[in-house]
Amino acid sequence: MNSQDIIIIVVLLLILIPAVRTTIVHMKGEGSCCGGPKEKVPKKKLPGKPKTVYTVDIEGMHCTNCKNRVEKHLNEIPDVISKVNLANNTAKVSVYGDTPESVIKETIEKLDFRVTGIRA
Repeated sequence: MNSQDIIIIVVLLLILIPAVRTTIVHMKGEGSCCGGPKEKVPKKKLPGKPKTVYTVDIEGMHCTNCKNRVEKHLNEIPDVISKVNLANNTAKVSVYGDTPESVIKETIEKLDFRVTGIRA
């Protein structure tokens, strides 16, 4: 093996190790693959009991950042608290006021995800 072969091997290793590490993180759903910095979901509490609790089926979420984006934007609706489950691709949406299903669906789909079902 000559010095050129060793240099090529070293360069390949320097490229492949971080790539494999990033792929593993992404596949576990722990990366911020879907644009920009990680979204932070502020804690939200509303008084009383929810009028309706919906389970929303969502397609297109790939990572924790996707989950947090959906949760954050749903929680920006004044009378809504949400909890998104990335493993099941669902959101539990508790509505404390009169927010219709259509607002929930539009909020999610504006983020470029697809709502495949909403059930109470």
